Amino acid sequence: MLWGTFSWAALGPVVVVEQTLKAENYLNIADQLHPYTAFVFPTRNGIFQQDNAPCHKARIVLEWFQEHTYEFHLMPWPPNSPDLNPMEHICDVMERQLRAETPPCSNISTLRDRCLDIWYNLPPVMYQKLVASIPRRVAAVLKAKGGATRY
Repeated sequence: MLWGTFSWAALGPVVVVEQTLKAENYLNIADQLHPYTAFVFPTRNGIFQQDNAPCHKARIVLEWFQEHTYEFHLMPWPPNSPDLNPMEHICDVMERQLRAETPPCSNISTLRDRCLDIWYNLPPVMYQKLVASIPRRVAAVLKAKGGATRY
């Protein structure tokens, strides 16, 4: 599994996760946010969005984000909200690129390397459009009263 982050300004770190992602593992990854957020949000006005995966909602993780509110804010994500995570679109693009390769990746090491290559070569316009779409996504969910949207 890969864990990654991005903003309008830049792709962030991507981490290869080789075990089940539990709260403790997630905190180790979250610590990599510090240099990235300092770079893309020098005025500390960033908003970090994550979905409701169990490791994201663990008490120790939420406490960690509370301790770091001076660096960035955690976007509230209602328990039953539609999955509007823009990262899903990037994952879809990456998966389509992997499936289009001939021959397919022959082992996990090649797959990991190819995923990292795709990640670091994503065009800025892609993630910029995804970030720009967040207000429209939220407005669509509100308009649909939590129901389905085009996203």
